[in-house]
Amino acid sequence: MILNSTKETTTLFGKNTTAKTKFNFTRMATVSIMGGAFIAFGAFLTVAVVGGMPNVSLGLGRFISGALFPVGLILISLIGVDLFTSNCAGVVLSRQLDKTPYSKLLGLLLFSFALNFVGTQIIAYLFAYSTGSLTEVTPYLHNLAEAKISGSPYSIFVKGIAANWLVCAGTWMGYAAKDMAGKCIGIWVPIMLFVTLGFEHSIANMFYIPAAIYSGAAISWMDFISQNLIYATLGNFVGGALFVGAVHGYLHLKAAE
Repeated sequence: MILNSTKETTTLFGKNTTAKTKFNFTRMATVSIMGGAFIAFGAFLTVAVVGGMPNVSLGLGRFISGALFPVGLILISLIGVDLFTSNCAGVVLSRQLDKTPYSKLLGLLLFSFALNFVGTQIIAYLFAYSTGSLTEVTPYLHNLAEAKISGSPYSIFVKGIAANWLVCAGTWMGYAAKDMAGKCIGIWVPIMLFVTLGFEHSIANMFYIPAAIYSGAAISWMDFISQNLIYATLGNFVGGALFVGAVHGYLHLKAAE
């Protein structure tokens, strides 16, 4: 396994984010929609498998979900598309490395978030709900979605911090490896950890909860936004920006200098 140095990895993460601030509308829309779609495919996979195992124990079910979900971020990393939650760390590094204007960084975050949503809905509605693929796993999906809107704002926010700390750590480890096997292993470990521990990832929730809504769960779009998405997103931003962007920037760029 061939690795970049920690400084090279952190620099690569920041430079990649800077490059995305210069994409034209069509290119940025394409990579953002694809990024949301790949996360949704990973989430869809966990529902299809664990939802079809009604007698599995809670712990084993969580681990199986954790083992399967990382395929989404692996696809994003290897294909080179965009994910809002990774950008939460990337914008901090981009600012530190290239003095990228705050307006461009904010625009990247907002655009990425919105178009990731579009990508998740394509999978949730077109490929999951409309094909009938969710029919046999509907009870599991509904229970999962209802649990996600039942937590306190504080709990969802803190779980959002932890989720994106690990997601951005996985993204960083993907940049660290120079070969495909190294990237897959590096990404898999922290992503498996966050899913198994039940943390809250805003983009993944854009699949889980809307897919439940499409399939008849007693959840409204306002429930989704006001009882989960807002707090998960804020937590994701803090987790990525602070615990990966700021910390890795300090350790591997400022402190190294």
